[in-house]
Amino acid sequence: MTLLTVGSRHRGLAGIVAAALLAGVSATAPAAAAAKVDTALQWYDVTAAAIATSTRPQVTNSRAWAISWLAATRAVRTAPVGTARHYQDAALASAVHTALSNLTPEAAPTLDAALQATLRRIPDGRAEERGIAAGQAQARSLLAQRTGDGLDPASVNPAYPTPEPRPGIWQPTPPSFGTAQQAGNRLATPFLLDRVDRYRPGPPPALTSKRYRTDLAEVRAYGAADSVVRTPQQTDTATFWLGSSLTLYTGILRAALAQSTHPVARRAGLVAIFHVALVDTQIATSDAKYAYLRWRPVTALRADTDPDWTPLHTTPAHPDYPSGHNTYSGAAEQVLTALVGPRARQPYTIDSPSQPGATRTYHDWRGPTLDNVDARVWSGIHTRTADEVGVELGRDVAEHAVRHAPRLLR
Repeated sequence: MTLLTVGSRHRGLAGIVAAALLAGVSATAPAAAAAKVDTALQWYDVTAAAIATSTRPQVTNSRAWAISWLAATRAVRTAPVGTARHYQDAALASAVHTALSNLTPEAAPTLDAALQATLRRIPDGRAEERGIAAGQAQARSLLAQRTGDGLDPASVNPAYPTPEPRPGIWQPTPPSFGTAQQAGNRLATPFLLDRVDRYRPGPPPALTSKRYRTDLAEVRAYGAADSVVRTPQQTDTATFWLGSSLTLYTGILRAALAQSTHPVARRAGLVAIFHVALVDTQIATSDAKYAYLRWRPVTALRADTDPDWTPLHTTPAHPDYPSGHNTYSGAAEQVLTALVGPRARQPYTIDSPSQPGATRTYHDWRGPTLDNVDARVWSGIHTRTADEVGVELGRDVAEHAVRHAPRLLR
């Protein structure tokens, strides 16, 4: 089911998750909370910096976020009454530090320095010691549980045989004509999905359908490198949203976390559930892509009437349907809408790795989704149907994740 507004169902889902996140946690006084360093935001930035040092596949890095922040969420929920503030700060920092030291060992010096900075702010004593121990225990437990889940780089990108050429079926794309990537995602173990194909969309439009012809005509006109109809503003949108979805959405989730007034258990849980949903979404996306093996627009157009047609941006090496960028956008929007509400408390601004120096400001979580749908068409690398179906798939998987999140918080 797709959730577009914050109605009673959203409040119900958010309430279920909130109750699970806050179970057994004593509240911190508002005055004290305002006076202290925001440990959750500090460790969000530490996590982002650690992940930025990684050259691993996007889904592997999403897994690192999910494990470290799920461990942190579990740890802060164990705070004894009367010790919440110091215990929770130590537990959150210790959990993320322990998990990321294992998952991104190249970032160990930065992680160690950040942990020491956090612990210096916490008075020595039993609350600090117990918080550290809880964080370490939860991180080690989750790392053990997720061992062999198929989200390591080798499992994500196994050798995949190129299909025999025929109309509609994916083939390697120019300029490198590389073999298919991310085929292994579909074989990985999700966090919450019981079946990777639970939300698999129906097949893409038939090659003889009006919708397919309309899709292809739009990409031909607006997505060409030498397009005469794409505006400079449309080119900017395509370029801004070209980069890694994980990187682009790191700023969006940070805005939601920074603006949140909820207790630390709920704030840590927002980060955890966001990335759990995104790991499951990337697995479901791979399932759909490799179930249908739909060719990319560049292959279709060159086989049709434009043998020299070239897209504005280089086509990624995996099938068209559905768009992975847009399954990510749909899932991210869905989690934030369900747990935060449809709009940000304040406007937020993000930048882009693929358009250095450019920024975009949004007021809600849906605006980035709408831009992403257009961007992949204007880049010449996806049909609009692949984008729109991708958004729906992402929303469906994310709704499932939010609904079933309490299972991970026990």
